[in-house]
Amino acid sequence: MVYEIDSFLAFTIGIIVYFAGMHVNRSIGFLREYNIPEAVTGGILASLFALAIFLATGAELEYDLAVRDILLVYFFTAIGINAKISDLILGGKPLVILLLLTLGYIVFQDIIGISVAMLIDQPKAIGILTGSASLIGGHGTSIAWAPEIAANHGVPNALEIGVASATLGLVIASLLGGPIAKYLLSRHKLSGSFEDAAIVGIAHKNEDTEQINHVSLMAVFLSLHLAIILGFILNNIITQTGLKLPLFVSCLLVAIVLSNSLPILTPKLNWPARTKALALVSDFSLSLFIAMSLMGMQLWAIADLAGPLLILLVLQSLAAVFFIIFVLFRLMGNDYLAAVLSAGFALGATPTAIANMTAVTKSHGPAPTAFIILPLVGAFFVDITKHL
Repeated sequence: MVYEIDSFLAFTIGIIVYFAGMHVNRSIGFLREYNIPEAVTGGILASLFALAIFLATGAELEYDLAVRDILLVYFFTAIGINAKISDLILGGKPLVILLLLTLGYIVFQDIIGISVAMLIDQPKAIGILTGSASLIGGHGTSIAWAPEIAANHGVPNALEIGVASATLGLVIASLLGGPIAKYLLSRHKLSGSFEDAAIVGIAHKNEDTEQINHVSLMAVFLSLHLAIILGFILNNIITQTGLKLPLFVSCLLVAIVLSNSLPILTPKLNWPARTKALALVSDFSLSLFIAMSLMGMQLWAIADLAGPLLILLVLQSLAAVFFIIFVLFRLMGNDYLAAVLSAGFALGATPTAIANMTAVTKSHGPAPTAFIILPLVGAFFVDITKHL
């Protein structure tokens, strides 16, 4: 029996799941120490609870996650509003390096996937599905490529494999990012500065006196909605050219343009870039997106694929850890920015990467450049590359 949970109730449960994760993180020290996001803790516990219900009764919980998708658009639009041209110029060299590393690692990830698939006597196409398609592309790319692979490469259950790999990749990325950053920060004695304004979330050690009230929050939502409306129009125009980009990418680009033009054209405008109110909305949107994504995992659907899939993902995880620590961190500068970026690289889609980086920066200090260049690479340049 399938119990369908509507979007309003799913949204409510998502909030409860986040609070549950926050309570567990407060009670278990190593979760805080290793920067595991509260939403990740709560979401994994909720998915395990759903699995227990399925094993005990055969009942399946299926959530309507429409609100989750709206939260994703809010989040990336907020990232765009916070993007300053000066940061983009400052981040020019790191952005190019990160883009080259990401594109190179996409090839490396697929080589690993294909090689391991052949070693365990699986079709080569499964190596692609359990490589960049799911681990960097996420659920969207996996679902998009599954029909092609199923029809032409002898993998009839390509959709199930792709979704399962993306799901497990989300979990692995959520659990690995924080410990990797913790290791690098400790090993190289690195830390950030709380003098910089946070782009996502309110830092745990922030003593800023800026106030948040209903007016500041309404200004934030008005700005977000303006950018989203224009982003929706831009997305439709782009789609007509034959290039399909996620809505949140169009909204991100529009928000960057608005944030670097409107305050100059209208100096008296109360534009909310780099305010605590916008950081709060960003944190809220991202946290609930991650909580709802993880709580919606149907772990019982992955069970039949567990053997070969786990072998592939374990090896991909080991390769990612090695690459991040010995290649990415060093080429990105061996500094605090590099450590924060290391928390969000290679495994899991862009929102998971941002969640990991947010958990790190809340405890160790903001890293504004990281929150500009990683979404541009992961959600824009890579997405365009996939459609070329």
